[in-house]
Amino acid sequence: MKILITGITGFVGSHLAEYILSLNEGHEIYGLCRWRSPKDNLAKIYNKIKTVEADLCDLGALIRHLKTIKPDVIFHLAAQSYVLTSFNSPAQTIWVNVIGTTNLLEAVRITEIDPVIHICSSSEVYGQVNEEDIPIKETCPLRPASPYAVSKVGEDMVAYQYWLSYGIRTIRTRMFTHTGPRRGDVFALSSFAKQIAAAELDLKEPVIYVGNLKSVRTICDVRDAVRAYWILVNKCKSGEVYNIGGNITLTIGEALEKLLSFSKKKCEVKVDPKLIRPSDVTLQIPSTEKFRNETGWEPQIPLEKTLEDLLDYWREELSRCPWKALTVTK
Repeated sequence: MKILITGITGFVGSHLAEYILSLNEGHEIYGLCRWRSPKDNLAKIYNKIKTVEADLCDLGALIRHLKTIKPDVIFHLAAQSYVLTSFNSPAQTIWVNVIGTTNLLEAVRITEIDPVIHICSSSEVYGQVNEEDIPIKETCPLRPASPYAVSKVGEDMVAYQYWLSYGIRTIRTRMFTHTGPRRGDVFALSSFAKQIAAAELDLKEPVIYVGNLKSVRTICDVRDAVRAYWILVNKCKSGEVYNIGGNITLTIGEALEKLLSFSKKKCEVKVDPKLIRPSDVTLQIPSTEKFRNETGWEPQIPLEKTLEDLLDYWREELSRCPWKALTVTK
């Protein structure tokens, strides 16, 4: 089977490629990436996959690649995925995520191929929910609270429209908070882990700068998430949307406490006003009943292991490349 992963150089894309390769089922994996994208996340598997260069905003390039590859499955993971950044670059975020997804689906329509396409939406589309909406089901009203969330609503709906209008086999997921090794340091838990590791190595002062620690999240390990994505394209129905998420709910502050408990370094915690979003989503507890009932998937990796592995990743990364500590907050 030929599999195309957009955003393969990213956090989730690289883990997904590793997981598919670990199945030893002989699948051909192609990764769509921009020429300037760092390939660090693919270091262990680069010689086992094939990368092709294209930008989602270049419809012609997408058409050429799809004509050549003719993938059986497409995992569309590429996106501008940073919520805080989206407030500074709203038009670019919407352009990449909505127009980029539209271009991909147009390329599929024009080339007349018939892959199953996983469209990675986001739990951010639900916005700030009411307490009576907890746990959040797929039928919950969409109340996007950031330009990123608006872009993901657009991506979500475009995918649904292409299924309705052209029968293109899209399946949408709204993944809730997920983390693990290789998570970008613009995300809260990874930022905390990086700062702790930098402090342990005396690369920065022992102060952890944070945003809103009161937000409630249900956390999933990225390795459980990509296993869910693989099951999705093999078992789930085209045209449908599924919540996917973990089974451990806590505040961001409680997750930070767990990370700090794995370190002998005593660190002070300070709120950085620059890390507070203009509008925030503070209550995200999913109902994943629909997906679990159809697939039998369950998260398997304990939160403690997820956080320890994340911290160990940054310890190793900063030991190898101490200059990366220069990019931590403050």
